[in-house]
Amino acid sequence: MTFASLGLSEPLLRALADLAYETPTPVQRATIPAILRGRDVWASAETGSGKTAAFLVPIIEALSASRKDSVGDVRALVLVPTRELAAQIEHSIRGFQRYLPPLRTCLVEGGVSINPQMMALRGGVDIVVATPGRLLDLLGRNALRLSSLEMLVLDEADRMFSLGFAQELGDVLALLPAKCQKLLFSATFPVSVQALAEQLLEQPERIVVDTEVAPNEALIEQRALEVDVGARTPLLRHLLDQHAWSRVLVFVASQHSSEHVASKLAQAGFEALPLHGGLSQGARTQALADLKSEHVRVLVATDLAARGLDIVGLSAVVNYDLPRSPVDYVHRIGRTGRAGESGVALSFISASTAAHFRLIEKRNQLALTRERIPGFEPKEQAEPASDSSGGVKGKRKSKKDKLREAAERPPRQ
Repeated sequence: MTFASLGLSEPLLRALADLAYETPTPVQRATIPAILRGRDVWASAETGSGKTAAFLVPIIEALSASRKDSVGDVRALVLVPTRELAAQIEHSIRGFQRYLPPLRTCLVEGGVSINPQMMALRGGVDIVVATPGRLLDLLGRNALRLSSLEMLVLDEADRMFSLGFAQELGDVLALLPAKCQKLLFSATFPVSVQALAEQLLEQPERIVVDTEVAPNEALIEQRALEVDVGARTPLLRHLLDQHAWSRVLVFVASQHSSEHVASKLAQAGFEALPLHGGLSQGARTQALADLKSEHVRVLVATDLAARGLDIVGLSAVVNYDLPRSPVDYVHRIGRTGRAGESGVALSFISASTAAHFRLIEKRNQLALTRERIPGFEPKEQAEPASDSSGGVKGKRKSKKDKLREAAERPPRQ
């Protein structure tokens, strides 16, 4: 199957060819025709599967075929959980429509001044790409209306719930017109997302692309390095010295760790920057731009960078801290090995995280050989293997459970 066989116009096919889109991926083959037929879509697709093009291409095709001028209205809304993903999608729109009469597009995100966005929305726009909080701010100021919305995309729906956007999402959905095509994309479908899909979508086309293993797994060399917690930063410096990686993304568990590890690398002479949600939007955007342009070699990031970001030529991903969820492991390593290029994903395994990594392997059908780098051999002993799911998101004992257990213990004699 080719993109031409999906019913796309010649200008859009030319743009896809320019962007090196040669053959539609499974999610694109299933989704593009369904959207062009006007169907609601409920799609499950993993990172790196091409889902951004799967919804943008038919949206641009449909809106270009029936142009309208509605003052203050929006025709298509793409709602995403993070500013970085919003900016990337808005950039993709410009590429896809390069040979078409330009659609009016507006990027709506927090962390920057609201006034330029209000000015850009005057007179109406064709496509708004937005994060939930800033969208509600603009709706509250009557800077845009959703009464004439034709198409809605909820991208990374599971991530929106995990980031606490449930209330904002509900407020936006309450403003939708009765007649609106709705497209829901999510890598995973927890109960909250399933309930949303059943409430929001009308006789949707259900599309499932295998999410057990990242589609680019064959291009990613996955390695598990045993190291003591205190030796992780020296080991990271050693690896950066030993390998000619041009761009490296290091994942850590917290904003503090992002700042700390980036600072230690910079002090050692490596071009490194932190990337986390506590930075201003300008600083976050600049950090990503510096990595892409190779002005910096290393970004030390929280899971803010785990989904949606497409960094061409990212040589390596390092799990300095392991992800809490086995699913997030796939998202993280999926930042490398993209667009036909190979990459390496390294995970640091300490005595305290060995059991958790075994569970990550089990859930993702992996069995990685444990490696030890000379000079960094761990001294701490890992706990023996067990079937425990400790450390997995949603499986840890809550504070209430711990207090209840303490109350039930017999008093000391």
